[in-house]
Amino acid sequence: MGGCTVRFDLKVCSVESGPLRTTAGFTMETKHGLNGLSNADIVIVPSWRNTDEIPPKPLLEALQRAHKRGAVVVGLCLGSYVLAAAGLLDGLEATTHWNWANDLAARYPGIKVNPDVLYVDQGNIITSAGTGSAIDCCLHIVRRFHGAEVANYIARRMVVSPHRQGGQAQFIQQPVREIEKTDRFAKVLDWAGGNLHQALSLDILAGRELMTRRTFTRKFKQVMGETVGEWLTSQRIALAQQMLETSDLSIEEIATQAGFGTATSLRQYFNQAFRISPSSYRKEFRHKLP
Repeated sequence: MGGCTVRFDLKVCSVESGPLRTTAGFTMETKHGLNGLSNADIVIVPSWRNTDEIPPKPLLEALQRAHKRGAVVVGLCLGSYVLAAAGLLDGLEATTHWNWANDLAARYPGIKVNPDVLYVDQGNIITSAGTGSAIDCCLHIVRRFHGAEVANYIARRMVVSPHRQGGQAQFIQQPVREIEKTDRFAKVLDWAGGNLHQALSLDILAGRELMTRRTFTRKFKQVMGETVGEWLTSQRIALAQQMLETSDLSIEEIATQAGFGTATSLRQYFNQAFRISPSSYRKEFRHKLP
């Protein structure tokens, strides 16, 4: 990834031997059993096959051991049920797919289930909502371990927002489609991402796409799952994060270069997104850079 090289030693582990059959119609080969969790820094439970099925005891015990030694344990979508069964969510706030949030809360009353967020970070326990939100959650994990610059790079390669505003009310019934690099739409997004300091507008972006406002608005919502305004705000917040982590620019200068105009505006949006001020964010995250 050029100047953003990050390496994860990924291991796909399973409590069961042999090929795993998925509900999507394909199988997965797993080379590692639960012993693969023994020295993992991050353990991700990507989902769970049946909310009515209690996960196998060896899996729950492996997750408990990983958590006890300090690994970050993540439950994506219905993976939250597995973390709940392991007792790792007791007394904590957590989330899951909106359609199962009430069920999770009823089964595990010791959990503070929040159905209105994309993901919940409780330090070494992280849970996310549905599939789209799992991408948000994983980008958050990359940002947390390797900084905003790397997370922003990955998000741009995936043509998704590095940080989405709002919660599960933004639920998208169709996944964000892949956009070819030759697609004019992708080029417009790349151009906008490189010119966030300008006063960008719907008319400007639609004009570069050679579309009417109405057509561009409809296509943008369909492809990106959010409005043009929401996307621009998330891009500007991500750029501000990167500059806070990697530069000595003042808050005022960062606000200008990220397109917020004033430091007051930057602080307002930053607090809404992260419940922390830009200055506090800088103090907390600059020392975490690789």
